[in-house]
Parts: sequence; structure tokens; C-alpha cells
Amino acid sequence: MLLGEAVQQVQQVPPESTQQAVGYPALFLLVALGALVPVIPTGALVSSAAVVALHQHQSLPFGLLLVFLVGALAAFLGDIALYWLGRRGVGSRNGSRWLAALRNRATPDRLAQAQTRLDEHGVLVLVVSRLIPAGRIPVMLACLLAQMPMRSFARGDAPACLAWAATYGLIGILGGSLFAEPWKGVAVAVALTLLISAVPGLWRRLRPQRPGEAAP
Repeated sequence: MLLGEAVQQVQQVPPESTQQAVGYPALFLLVALGALVPVIPTGALVSSAAVVALHQHQSLPFGLLLVFLVGALAAFLGDIALYWLGRRGVGSRNGSRWLAALRNRATPDRLAQAQTRLDEHGVLVLVVSRLIPAGRIPVMLACLLAQMPMRSFARGDAPACLAWAATYGLIGILGGSLFAEPWKGVAVAVALTLLISAVPGLWRRLRPQRPGEAAP
């Protein structure tokens, strides 16, 4: 009798509630992990989550707000963790694999550009770096080499993560509003984020090479 009542209660739980209970923690973990290991397309994750939240009409607008807050918080905590690990490498004589990984992902010319912009604009450059595909790592490395305190980095990274989550959330809303089926909106949102990510690399390959500039 008790088992039957429990099964009946589970069946009465709306599918959207189940998706939210699983989806938001998964979004948080994946975005935070993607900030630490920059191989996960975190922008596509936030955009896809925004599409799903847009089609869950019972949770609007709180679902979209949760996607924004969860994505921004996860990105911020991931950035802070990576910066802390990098600072340990800077302060160590032997360095660290985290600092070495950051160096490997930042070409010398892009690191030099990031250092110049950091000198000119300070922590404000963190906001722009989060919005430019592949721009986060060179700027973070420049901050590490400049021995920027953790508090200063966090003060610049917080609005950067908010702007990043809002941008990719809006891409998801745009993709989700075009189609009645959520999967089509997810496909469009993912395609847009991948296209945005590919633009800087294509531009570097197609633009005329300056004298003395290393080939990409």
C-alpha cells in the first residue's frame, strides 16, 4: 500500500520539475569544469539550457534567471579555482602543470596583446576577454604574470562572468524562440556558439600577416 502511494506520488511529479532537479546541478558542474579544463563548450551549455528553460513555460521567467545565475556562478568559481592554481605555479620554483597548461594555450603574440591591454585598462579587460572566444586564457595568464592579487582578479572576473552568462543566455533565447521544438532551438544555439568560437581563428588565418608576426 505504501509502495503504491509512493509510486503514485512520483508519477504526479511534473517532468519539468525532474528536469530542473537534474539539469541545474549538471549545468553548474559542467560549466565549472569547463572553466578549469577549457575543452568543454561552456557557452553552448548555457545557450542550450536557456533554450530548454524557455520552453518550460511553467517555470518562466525563473527558469531563465536560474540558468543565468547558475552559469555565471559556475564560471566565476571555475575561474577563481584556475587562477588560484595558477598563482601557486607562479609562486613555486618548479611551476605547476596548471600554469604550464595556461602557457601552452596562449600564443606569445596573444599573451603580449593581453599584457598590453591589461596595462592600459586594468581589470576591465577581463570583461572583454570573457566575451571574446579564446580570449580568457591569455588575459588570465597576463594577470598571473603581473601577480595581480586574487581580490583584484575576482573583482574584475565577477562582472565578466555575468556578462558572459547573459550573452550566451540571450543566444539560447534567440535560438529557442525560432522553433516550437526545443531540440531545434538547441541545435541553432549550439551552431551559433560554435560559429562565434570559430570566427577569431578564421580571421587570424584569412587576414594579411603583418611583418615580423608569427604564422598562426
